[in-house]
Amino acid sequence: MDWLTAENVIAVVTALVGVLVSVAAVWVQWWVPRRRRIGYRVQLDTSIAAGAAASTAVTGPGATVRRGFFDTTQELTDATIVLLRIENDGGLAIGGDDYTDGGGTGLTVRFGDPDGTGPGRRMKAIVVTAPEHPGLLTHFDAAWQPTVGAGSIRLPKVPLNRGAHYKLLVLLTGGPTGAPVTVDGTLDDGVVHVNHSTTPDDKTPLFSRVARTVTLTLTLCVIALAVIIVRDRTPPPIGCAEGRLTVIGSTAFAPVVRDLAKNYEKDCPGATVTVEARGSTSGIRRLAEEGARTAKGSPALVALSDGRKPDGFPELRESMVAVSLYTLVLNDEVPVHDLTLDRIRRIYRGEITNWGQLVPGLDLPVLLVSRDANSGTREVFQRRVLGRNEPANSSLDCRTSNDPESPVVRCELDSTEQVLSTVARLPGAIGYTEVREGTGLTGLHRVAVDGRRPVLDELGSSSYPYREVEYAYTWREPRPDSLTAAFLTYLRWGGGQDVVRGHGHLPCSTPKGLRICGEDAPPAPAPPAPSSGGRTGGTAVPRSGML
Repeated sequence: MDWLTAENVIAVVTALVGVLVSVAAVWVQWWVPRRRRIGYRVQLDTSIAAGAAASTAVTGPGATVRRGFFDTTQELTDATIVLLRIENDGGLAIGGDDYTDGGGTGLTVRFGDPDGTGPGRRMKAIVVTAPEHPGLLTHFDAAWQPTVGAGSIRLPKVPLNRGAHYKLLVLLTGGPTGAPVTVDGTLDDGVVHVNHSTTPDDKTPLFSRVARTVTLTLTLCVIALAVIIVRDRTPPPIGCAEGRLTVIGSTAFAPVVRDLAKNYEKDCPGATVTVEARGSTSGIRRLAEEGARTAKGSPALVALSDGRKPDGFPELRESMVAVSLYTLVLNDEVPVHDLTLDRIRRIYRGEITNWGQLVPGLDLPVLLVSRDANSGTREVFQRRVLGRNEPANSSLDCRTSNDPESPVVRCELDSTEQVLSTVARLPGAIGYTEVREGTGLTGLHRVAVDGRRPVLDELGSSSYPYREVEYAYTWREPRPDSLTAAFLTYLRWGGGQDVVRGHGHLPCSTPKGLRICGEDAPPAPAPPAPSSGGRTGGTAVPRSGML
């Protein structure tokens, strides 16, 4: 939340206002009209008789009337003439089936009050014109016969494309000019309404084309300004430094470090961080070897370890990074989602060799897919879950045993990725991995321990045993201005915390993490002890290390 400053808040709010204005403009100008609409308006309403009132009602441009034009016609002493425009001013075409009044009537035009309770005019003659769409006139055929003398006209169901229109020139008698002229009808998901022309002497639309263009342009400018302000004010990782750094060790924590390295390089030009994960123990040994060869100072090397380093490396300096959760994983062919701690230990002692011993009717041999002796994940599993070493390696292909004396099939692999792919591929296989948040497990599933599952938010309250503190080691103390020191600060305290948590780990530098990392950090493990039968299956750990 480092970007949350007053300037940035103002910029973002301004951008949101601009976006909302643009959305409102588009809504009014595009979305609202996108329904079926028929608009109508009276373009001319005037008297044509000699004795009629001199006033006229003209709504269209250039509409002039010469009085006395029909003076010689005695039957038209109270005649008026109306020019009515009917058009599709919506966003959708209108077909004949879209008129829902029933029968053959599409629309009804009324002139005043035809019921006789108020002023009303009667039709004398009518002419239909459609200068831009002459094909519309075919719908006003011989079958259409409006009633002379009626106060209304029933129009047929005329299909209208968007923008199409036709006009009615109607000769009326029986009333003055200016009496209401209305058009009624019902449309499927549409309306019939009075509209207006867009001539200069009429009201312009709410948003013109220029206004829309200006609004959208200003919105884009405001958004660009907000992005620039936010990006410019986002601080780089704490203590950017140039140079080259190599991070080695834990394969379980490698996905986190790869993302951290990518972000650090992006924000700190001139820095190159390479991740070479080969296992916790392997990383510790390499760091010690390269540090011993360094004449003075500290090599540009950081070793990550699942748990504290073994004894015998006094020159290494440790930093607690995060609490990591681990989980057992099981091939999907085995319908087991929870194992007691006792059954897990019996499986790894070779007392349960077929899943049918736990699931009646299932005949699948137990295949133990493990990590090699350099793995911190394996060391944590032995100490936190088994309380002893795993059995010796007995298989090269993780499927068949190469040791007739071994009670169980067990293989060792070099990385967590290999463990996951092998367990997913082999029915009956079981293995272990760190909890990878946001990563789908295909072909395998997690297994709870005594009904408890690895849940990050439950750390500190749950007794889930398979967890460990992740440590970062350097050879002695790196120089404060070195890339090694800067990257460690970023990993533990800077923006790297969000990346660590995003991968399912709890940073030790958070208030909750400080407490749990201090409580969960075990003492240094005892020296290795030989396993039974002279075999070596890993680092022996005293019983006191078991949760």
